[in-house]
Amino acid sequence: MRFDVEGFRRRAREDFERAWREGPSVLTPPGISGRYPRVGYTRARPHPIFEVVARLRSTYLALGFEETINPLIVEESDIYRQFGPEAMAVLDRVFYLGGLPRPNVGIARKQVDRIEAILGREIPPETEEQLRETLHAYKKGTVDGDELIHALATVLGADDAAVVHVLDEVFPEFRELAPEASRMTLRSHMTSGWFLTLGAVWEHRPLPLRLFSVDRCFRREQEEGPTRLMTYHSASCVVAGEDVTNEEGKAVSEALLSAFGFTEFRFRPDEKRSKYYMPDTQTEVYARHPALDWVEVATFGMYSPSALAEYGIGVPVMNLGLGVERLAMIVHRADDVRQLAYPQFFPQTLTDRQIAGAVRLREEPVSAAGRLLATAIRDTAAEHATAPGPCAFTAWEGEIAGRQVTVVVEESESGTKLCGPACFNEVFVHNGSILGVPDTEKWAHVRADGVSTGITYLDAVAALAAVRIEEAARCGEAAKVQTKMAKLPSDINLRIEDHAMRYITDTGRKVDVRGPVFLTVRSVIRERTP
Repeated sequence: MRFDVEGFRRRAREDFERAWREGPSVLTPPGISGRYPRVGYTRARPHPIFEVVARLRSTYLALGFEETINPLIVEESDIYRQFGPEAMAVLDRVFYLGGLPRPNVGIARKQVDRIEAILGREIPPETEEQLRETLHAYKKGTVDGDELIHALATVLGADDAAVVHVLDEVFPEFRELAPEASRMTLRSHMTSGWFLTLGAVWEHRPLPLRLFSVDRCFRREQEEGPTRLMTYHSASCVVAGEDVTNEEGKAVSEALLSAFGFTEFRFRPDEKRSKYYMPDTQTEVYARHPALDWVEVATFGMYSPSALAEYGIGVPVMNLGLGVERLAMIVHRADDVRQLAYPQFFPQTLTDRQIAGAVRLREEPVSAAGRLLATAIRDTAAEHATAPGPCAFTAWEGEIAGRQVTVVVEESESGTKLCGPACFNEVFVHNGSILGVPDTEKWAHVRADGVSTGITYLDAVAALAAVRIEEAARCGEAAKVQTKMAKLPSDINLRIEDHAMRYITDTGRKVDVRGPVFLTVRSVIRERTP
């Protein structure tokens, strides 16, 4: 039977639309539901920093600011134009861009002999000349670096691997290359980009200009720490026009931060006094946080007329800069920006609910009849759990794989009950440990404080029995499934996702699903009645 691709896409789209309407929810139905064939969907979580970026962008747009991409690569000379006497201090923290020079590679008889030895054949004079021309073209830049291997392979009539060997063994100049710095820098302040942008547009668009950009900046810190990274995001804006004053900065900062729940603000003169701002206009913005009290979140000021004149900008400009990572740390109450930005490199904490979501059945029936069979086995065993042996109860009769099947839950020994004592244990996660516990006073705290997986031992074992009976029926055979003493999750048809298991072992938690299950399920293949 062909897989209905369009139907699958339609159902997935409908569920995603429902998830967005109803809020975050797990869309992964148990495999027993059959809605998706072994495919799990969840509404994924955004990165905390980009979540803040998205909200800032939306707020800027709602305030009537036009989004702009400022130049990321800035010439060193522009830093001097913008920062004046401070340029050297600024340049101490910028990254200069560099690249590998292209070597002038010569080919003498010695090199030709070594190439012939590697290729195992002679190189005719015309090939030698073509090789020389190709290397010269690479030096001049008419052959790019990523095309060199292919170009040489074409000339030599060899594969790429042989050419790589030739370059490594015959031309050590390529291995010995060292990068050389240029006078181009990576933007360390969004201001460096704003001067370039404003100089290009201020006379060609109606005033006032209201522009914003939320983008990366790069700063060559001595080392990264809990409050600083070498690359960070700046949420910056400019307002340019004849009547623009510093009051614009107060209004914009209040509007931006209100989107994050801040309601009280203070404005203080910034003692750093950058030269690209007019004297006495550089202002720090403090906002009151319900848990952290007053915190600094932004800076604004009026660009210096002398710095603006360097780019021919003839109107006042207010600039506001806000560190996204700084704001994200406040919003998420983080104490280390490195862990906030790069959580994958730090030990991850899983909640009990997350661990519970990683516990599932190892095997489940795939057919509709198999799923009904699993339910019937569970219900029959639960109904007659205390029946003394020997005993047998018909759980299900029907067709599987075109064969008539009768399924019986039984206990053949005397002096025992149909179900062992652990059949009704339920799997909980408590303080990071996975525990199979009965409904008794001893384990009441686990059941009250822990997170249930919704799986009992009987649920899991019934599903496993249905799978085995389903498989046997396809082969025209009867099946007998016995579960005795459980010691491991696999003994009761449980699977713990690798990431959760790794967390449990790394943190010294435990998995304890031991218990006497002692359940037997048997199937009989019946002949069809003529």
